[in-house]
Amino acid sequence: MLAGLIAGLFAFAVAYVAGEPSVDASIAVEESGAAAEHAASHGSAAPPAAGGEATGHEAGGHEEEIVSRDLQSTAGLATGVLVYGVALGGIASLAFCFVLGRVGRFGPRATAALVAAAAFTTVTLVPYLKYPATPPAVGNPDTIGQRTSLYFLMILLSVLLGIAAVVAGRRLAPRLGNWNATVVAGAGFVAAVAVACVFLPGNGDSVQPGFPAAVLWEFRLASLGVQAALWAAFALAFGPLAERLLAPPAVARTADPDQDPARAPAPVA
Repeated sequence: MLAGLIAGLFAFAVAYVAGEPSVDASIAVEESGAAAEHAASHGSAAPPAAGGEATGHEAGGHEEEIVSRDLQSTAGLATGVLVYGVALGGIASLAFCFVLGRVGRFGPRATAALVAAAAFTTVTLVPYLKYPATPPAVGNPDTIGQRTSLYFLMILLSVLLGIAAVVAGRRLAPRLGNWNATVVAGAGFVAAVAVACVFLPGNGDSVQPGFPAAVLWEFRLASLGVQAALWAAFALAFGPLAERLLAPPAVARTADPDQDPARAPAPVA
């Protein structure tokens, strides 16, 4: 969990620097659209009232936002990412304890790197290929529940298929060898994921028509980058900590001859 907290700090930095500009741009698109709809419904094309752009709620005549955008992009973002990192760190440590010594003769650092890479692939990358992230207030609000369910279903399928690939690789290793078994298991995983992507429904209404493609692309790259930074930082932080606990360094011999029998002077006859 400590490694997850450290990883969360790195992920927050990436999210704030690379992700927040695209989120702001997405909100600006939403506000301009809401303002245009409000003006059209009242038969006027006048801009929002003085004092800045109106939010979607303000343009529509509803209540103002409860939490300011500045607070959302700083303390709110940090809280969410850090809690997310701590939770994933705890779950990944359980997976590390199960995998250590059971999948090849890897040390704690290499095992931590393998667990982080597998988690990034199955939990983030594979679902991302089918259901990529979208900025807030971009898709059809009536299908949020359905799209969320499909996304978590894709995560579940990806994790189960990843576990099945590891089990298949271990069983094939005595007959095919470690390398060939790994290649066959990996190819089976890719094929199964491709079949799942074909048969699962798409998210055609996740992005409204006319939304700027550049903003959408920047947000999706930033979202993937945040996850990559999170898991890379977790592997780099968790590996040395686990190695320190599992394989503590030998106690150095003291230079005091009185406490080191090997260096003590020979007795006088």
